[in-house]
Order: sequence, then structure tokens, then C-alpha cells
Amino acid sequence: MSETREAARSQAVVLEEFGKPLALREFGIPSPPEGGMTVNCTYGGICGTDLHLQQGHLAIPTPLVLGHEGLGTVRELADGVTHDANGAALRPGDTVMWASSIACGRCVPCTQHREPTLCQNRRTYGVNRTLDDGPGLNGAWAQHIALRPGTTVVRLDDAIDPLAAMSLACAGPTAVHALYERRPVRLGEVVVVQGSGPVGLAAAALSQLAGAAKVIIVGGPAGRLEAAAAAGIGDVHLNIAEAEDPNQVLDRVREAAGGDGADLVIECAGVPGAVAQGLRLARRGGSYLIIGQYTDAGDTLLNPHQIVYRQLDVVGSWAFTGAHLAEYVKLLPALTARFGLRDLVTSYPLSEHATALTAVSEATVIKAVLAS
Repeated sequence: MSETREAARSQAVVLEEFGKPLALREFGIPSPPEGGMTVNCTYGGICGTDLHLQQGHLAIPTPLVLGHEGLGTVRELADGVTHDANGAALRPGDTVMWASSIACGRCVPCTQHREPTLCQNRRTYGVNRTLDDGPGLNGAWAQHIALRPGTTVVRLDDAIDPLAAMSLACAGPTAVHALYERRPVRLGEVVVVQGSGPVGLAAAALSQLAGAAKVIIVGGPAGRLEAAAAAGIGDVHLNIAEAEDPNQVLDRVREAAGGDGADLVIECAGVPGAVAQGLRLARRGGSYLIIGQYTDAGDTLLNPHQIVYRQLDVVGSWAFTGAHLAEYVKLLPALTARFGLRDLVTSYPLSEHATALTAVSEATVIKAVLAS
């Protein structure tokens, strides 16, 4: 374990027990791990997955500092650490983002299948690194974080607004993986996005950048759709979350897509029932890309005839790697020039983490971040 500097202290939000209130605890600030760095956390993003973690829906070890998406400034570099993942020089004070996970490089998915997102031994900040796993500051819901060797760290250009970068901090790389490797958007396609949270808005924005002819967002509540429209994300916005008759909304989606359905439907809602609906929104010969089912929320009924009759390509996409984060950062100038990403973010101090989590769970904000 790295030597801890007890004179300097850092606050962090800790998950101690599932289903119980989170604790704001104080830690010593560690020296940089060998081959790594310490970072002053500016923002730690709140992802829908964090709600599931706090409620015990995923089997993770505790206690741990939460926060798998973050942005901050370099505090101290270990000896020999001089550059980021893109080869840019790193110095204390530089603004950086980092990938949440480190693949082991040894398991079958890593070595044979070339799928590090499916690594069997993936170590993830804010998810499965406990207080006893080296320096305790292993999550971004903190004033500081210790980044290990092997972490993909990318320096941000000074012109990039940090809050704009945080708007899609986890959702952006997730959508990059899905739309770059799993099922790319093709020029002139009509795309339907199910879900208007960060993942849905990331998929919609990237589809527009990729040359989609029309992007239809079907989600809700109304405030989220209005914010997406104000930010320039999506061409058509339809509220199914608050509809008395969802089938009427689905008819409007198909109509907006041209009657026969969309070339590509992207599921980003994370609601099992959305899958059966989404299959019917794709045209015959189209594609259905599933991103949102990150947590096992249960089974759903669907008609497999819809897959065969429509001759659909059904593709799943899981998480992202450091390479996808690097691509997201590379796209930030184009994303921020076209879309009002900063306006999607609501910031809360660390001490108000409970209020922020409630806002996320009630969908009264699009993207919440904890500010240090």
C-alpha cells in the first residue's frame, strides 16, 4: 500500500451497507501508486448504475468509495509517469478524465477474444475496489482519487468545459463502443433511440454526428425531452413515459421513421419491457442495438417472430474500455460545438450526495455530478 500523508485530508462518499444512507468519511491523501498518480477530483458523475449499487442490486464488495466516472486535475505523478494515453505530456494541474476499468489482460476474453470489456477480472473504480484495496480513495465521489498503473488517463484541452465533458462521462464512451464497434450508424439512416437519460442522449448525439438523416428520441419525462431538444439533441422527441396509451406513441414513432420503421433502433432505457417495443420499431432488414440493459432488471415477454419476420440484426453492447474513453474525449470539441451539453448537468456538493441521488432516481435531472 502506498504511504498515506496523514497531514492532508480528503472527504469521500462511502457505501458501507446496501440500502442504507451513504457516509461522508475522511481519509488521508495517499502518495501516487507506483506507475500511477493522484488526482484532485473536480467532479464525480452519478450514473444510474450507482443507484443499483447503493441498493444492492449488483454483487460488489463493501465498504468502498463510490463513483466510476470522474474528472479532475493531476495532483502528483509517480516517478516515470510523464504522458497520458494519447502521448500528451502530463503535469500537475492538467485536467484529466480516466477510464473506470482496468482489464487484466490474462483471461480468455482479453487474450483470445480481443474483448477487454468482457474481462473476467476487470477492476473498476467506484464498483469493486474496496477501502482495503490499496489506497482507500478508489472512487470519484471524493476530493481525491489514487489512479493505478494501467488506468487509461486522457488530458483534456483547456478549451473544453469540464461540466460539458461530464454530461456524458460514462454514457459517451459506452455509446462510442456501441456505435463504433458493435453496430455503427450509417450515413442517411433513420435512428430511433429508446430512452432520454444520459445514455440515450449520448447515442442520439453521436448518431447525429455520424450522419443519421433523422434521430427520433422516445422517452420521458417531458422535462428530459425538452432539455434534449433545447440542447439540439434529436430531431423528434416523443414522450412515452407519461403517455396514457403507449401504443399510440409507438405508432407516432413508426410514422416519424417513415412508416416502415427505423433503420436502427437503439435501446438505452434500461427497462426490460422496452425491448419488445423496440423490436417493432425497426424496419424489415433493420438493426436493434441494445445498450441500456446494464443491470439485470428481470425478464420480459417478446415475440421472436418479430425478429425473424423483420430479419433483424439484434446486437448487445457492454460497457467500454479506455480506448472508447479516449475516442469520447477526442469527440468533445465536435460534441460541444454542436450540442448544449453543459446545460444537461446539475452540480451538487459532496455533502448533498443524498439529494443528488434522489434527483437522479426521480429523473428530475438529466445528469447529476458531485463537485469537490
